[in-house]
Amino acid sequence: MVNNQSEQLDAVFHALADPTRRAMVARLAQAPCGISELAAPFDMTLAAVSKHIKVLEGAGLVIRNVQGRNHTCQLDTRPMHGGIEWLRHYEQFWNQRLDALTAALIADDQTQNTTE
Repeated sequence: MVNNQSEQLDAVFHALADPTRRAMVARLAQAPCGISELAAPFDMTLAAVSKHIKVLEGAGLVIRNVQGRNHTCQLDTRPMHGGIEWLRHYEQFWNQRLDALTAALIADDQTQNTTE
């Protein structure tokens, strides 16, 4: 179970690591769209766009609906929740560390001010 969650998290971060795929996710966040419409802003072949979409599909971020020759892509944000939780854990970790550093610096300043 943990390994599967780790693999899912790896796939999500890998998919979102690429600026083209992040732009596709941003576009799909507005509304589902066809492959050609999704490819329009990019200077690449439909085959290259399809590879990007397959990476997003593999991460579970995109659902492709096929009706005849028409392929429509739809965003599924559920896989991102694992990434958000992972980031939230480290946000708490760093906030605690930074709060401790702030307290130490304030204490140091107060000690220096009383000894001067």
